[in-house]
Amino acid sequence: MISEREAEVLSALGQRLTNAEIARKFHISVRTVESHVSSLLRKYGVADRRALAALAGTVAPGTEQVVGLPAARSTFVGRLDEQAAVAGACKESRLVTLLGPGGVGKTRLATVVAGSLGYGGAFVDLVPVRSEFVVQAVAAALGVIERSEQPLADAVAERLGSRDSVLVLDNCEHVLDSVAAFADRILSSCPGTRVLATSRERLGVPGERVVPVAPLPLGGAASDAELLFLDRARAADPAFAADPSVIAEICARLDGVPLAIELAAARSAALGPDGLLAALDDSLRLLSGGRGGDERHRSLRAVLAWSHELLDDEERALFHRLSVFAGAFDLDAVTALTGDRLGAVDGLARLADKSLVVRDGQRWRLLETVRAFAWEQLGDERSAVRHRHLEWAAGRAAALEAWPEGWRAGFDDVAADLRAALEVEGHEPDRHRLARSLGHLAYARRFLREARDRYRQASELAPSPEEAAHDLWSAADIALATAAAGDAFALYLAAADLTGGRDRTISQSRAVTTALRHGGFGFATGTSGDDLPAIDPAPQDDPAVEAHVAAALAWRSGPENATAKLEHAERAITAALVADDPVLLSGALDALLSARARLGEVRQAYTISEERVELIDRLDRHDPRAGIEIVDAYHSASSYALATGDLPGALSIAHRSSDDDLVGSHQAILLTKLVPPLVLMGEFEQALRHGTVMWDSRASAGSTPGHWLSMAVYAVALGCSLNDDHERARTWFDRARSLTPSRDLVAFSAFADALIAVHTRRFDDAQELVERGLAEMVPGRFERYATAAAAELAVAAGLPGAAGMLDQAAGAGEGNDWAAACLLRARGRLTGDRDMLEASAAAWERIAAHFERECTLELLRT
Repeated sequence: MISEREAEVLSALGQRLTNAEIARKFHISVRTVESHVSSLLRKYGVADRRALAALAGTVAPGTEQVVGLPAARSTFVGRLDEQAAVAGACKESRLVTLLGPGGVGKTRLATVVAGSLGYGGAFVDLVPVRSEFVVQAVAAALGVIERSEQPLADAVAERLGSRDSVLVLDNCEHVLDSVAAFADRILSSCPGTRVLATSRERLGVPGERVVPVAPLPLGGAASDAELLFLDRARAADPAFAADPSVIAEICARLDGVPLAIELAAARSAALGPDGLLAALDDSLRLLSGGRGGDERHRSLRAVLAWSHELLDDEERALFHRLSVFAGAFDLDAVTALTGDRLGAVDGLARLADKSLVVRDGQRWRLLETVRAFAWEQLGDERSAVRHRHLEWAAGRAAALEAWPEGWRAGFDDVAADLRAALEVEGHEPDRHRLARSLGHLAYARRFLREARDRYRQASELAPSPEEAAHDLWSAADIALATAAAGDAFALYLAAADLTGGRDRTISQSRAVTTALRHGGFGFATGTSGDDLPAIDPAPQDDPAVEAHVAAALAWRSGPENATAKLEHAERAITAALVADDPVLLSGALDALLSARARLGEVRQAYTISEERVELIDRLDRHDPRAGIEIVDAYHSASSYALATGDLPGALSIAHRSSDDDLVGSHQAILLTKLVPPLVLMGEFEQALRHGTVMWDSRASAGSTPGHWLSMAVYAVALGCSLNDDHERARTWFDRARSLTPSRDLVAFSAFADALIAVHTRRFDDAQELVERGLAEMVPGRFERYATAAAAELAVAAGLPGAAGMLDQAAGAGEGNDWAAACLLRARGRLTGDRDMLEASAAAWERIAAHFERECTLELLRT
């Protein structure tokens, strides 16, 4: 399943456009294009962009597919009735679980059925997955990433949406609780999604339809079991022939279990049918007990046991060691275990010939039943093999941190093994190196919460306090990027306690900056600058430390001392430039624009915010330090674009941020940035459509309505009112009142209510509305709008003293183009000056405020 943007990128690749050309075409960053290309390579299973370009011409727009569906390596034999039954169950129920023991063929049946349903979706192999990483496994299959303010499960639900799709969750029994919770979440949120699970136990989710998968039928030369044996035996030896009664007896001994039949058939070329039957009888006799309720496991274990005994010493040793891998592995990984590349190549080929190892392209894997058997046989060598596995994992993770082409798919391929390798006891240096690399990779892959946890784990394994402090910095940086400033503050303080010198000074500075700069994002201390820890003096001739300290002092200056804040901010900028550190420079610029805004210099603040957006391309997106700067740069630029009345600018920034792989949040949050400028531009129908999606996606994503939504909801109500859709307006006003108000809502509601009165000519409450709009407000984005709209309402309603109120509001137009156009129109209405009205109409046109321009032209026509 590919996203709408991925489909656009695929089409552009078909036109042979470069990444830079694609970025310009869709107004996104080159790094975002690279991310989409990497996702497409993985989803379509092709090697390079040339293959994607060729594929682009063959994939019809909107074509859906089940990504990750295992390619068939052999024919699918029999089970026609089961296929029809499972397909029918999937049509009737949205959760179908194929239930049966290991080796009975659940995965193959699920694969065949999923490919026949005609839905898009994903196949997710859960064999190597731990319970806490079920959502990550599904997200990786779908190409979904975790956003700064959106849990990963919400992102998965958003990607699936309401369209028809199927998720195949294969081998669920060891992660049953996590799969059940996830499936319940998806089924509740995504009405078109069906979940097809395979498991040895039912999930226990309401609405689950269980379809038992039995062994293949026995009896008769045309039975499915015998047909499967013959197909696989002739694949191993095209000349294979045997008496039907012998084949029937072999299949009966194997209880019709497909995996046991395939393993036995792979040996048929070497042993012949009679030798195969004799070996099987001998192995069965070694197992205690008669045929009972565990017959199928007994027969499968018997085949594994005699297959194992037939291996030579080298094959057996390799087979045992391969069981350490949680997922699929490549030749380099096997060589790391054996130290012998040529031997590994030969051994893998021989094990594959015996069906003990399954090859998939350039990678191999053990089926879970086979892996469990091999792990049992490893015995005393487990500790040494696990250590070699850890050393390989640390090396592979470090190699991925060089960000080779296709690193995302490379990480997805080995993520389960990297996580498993960390569970080895002891070997702290290797584990620390791996934990830090895994934190870095998970962050770059946008598994943000896992990344934060891995860095904290790394700090506990660190070989020195200094290394531990650096790991805590990274964890804190990720906490900031995910709107958890309170946690980041605590982590920076913990790092300060571990070290001295420059690292302690940096930790203290970052803690102070976090508390005062990001205090509205999860920071609950409520402290002032004087309550925060002191900052040790910065070492001489260290511009990076100087930039940190100066930025902290700028924020510590407080809102009442903007001049001091300005001085410290400029010092921080100078130091950051000397250090040539774009992350520090972005933070210093934010302190500067905050100081300018406090001085009332909103346009200068907007200009600085645009500088920060342009700086984004210099930031390393794989570096956790850059995360908060990317998030905040877009947020600030969007806010100040609105604050200055630059409606096209605000809309452009909102669209650009929506394509950013870190910032672009779930639809509800994204649309809060799009709706207000659309309403102010007079695009009421578009704003209503987006607003409806915003409200619905908030509910479907399981989010709690909050202050972040209230102003945008009020904006939709404003748009409906100005569009004479009063019934919908009442609905949206009621919704806005049901939410916790944001700080901006005080000014925005005063503005909106005054503007509605102006355009509907309902002046009963004009005096009260004007007083609200002209009252002193906390500085934000909309007080100038409120002031200008209130002054125009005083004129339109003919209130006593309207001219004086208009004079009182004159300053609002100095920093806001919307307010300036509004005040021009108000002055023209008051004086009857047509030139002013024409100037107002031209001003509205410059900021694309089409509705207001038309209203102004109407005044000129009367």
